[in-house]
Amino acid sequence: MCLAIPLKVIDIPSEGMAQVETDGVTIEVSSILTPDIKKGEYVLVHAGFIIEKLATKEANSRLELFKEIYERKN
Repeated sequence: MCLAIPLKVIDIPSEGMAQVETDGVTIEVSSILTPDIKKGEYVLVHAGFIIEKLATKEANSRLELFKEIYERKN
């Protein structure tokens, strides 16, 4: 099973690539499957590829859920 956490696009350094971030952690991923993404949008990443674009409201809802789960475990 794979778990995808919403990540925010913070930069598009070159065609087909995007820099994404969550909680201060940034990584560079491929945007070749979603060429219409823009800086500031939220996405789901699997195996180094953006596989889906998320609405901001949906991304925030999912991030809040992950936060609640984490807080219950600790």
